Amino acid sequence: MNKRELVDAISDRLGSKKAAAEAVDAILETIQTTVAKGDKVAITGFGSFEKADRPARTARNPATGKTIQVPATSVPKFKAGADFKNLVAGK
Repeated sequence: MNKRELVDAISDRLGSKKAAAEAVDAILETIQTTVAKGDKVAITGFGSFEKADRPARTARNPATGKTIQVPATSVPKFKAGADFKNLVAGK
């Protein structure tokens, strides 16, 4: 399911495609900006989003075998909640 399909699915419940698109955009933007600031977003039963820091490291280019330095970076991290895990597992 992509974003457009998600908006279509939500618009069936809300009755308006415009309202559904605004709701999806607002939720995604809020999660992204909050996590980018370093705060955690936890949605009970669904999961939590947070910022994870990766330290700098040395890696190897598999094509050439040459070592390269990979700089430190921050990445988004998602951990599924218990209800979500159970639903996917079919419990």
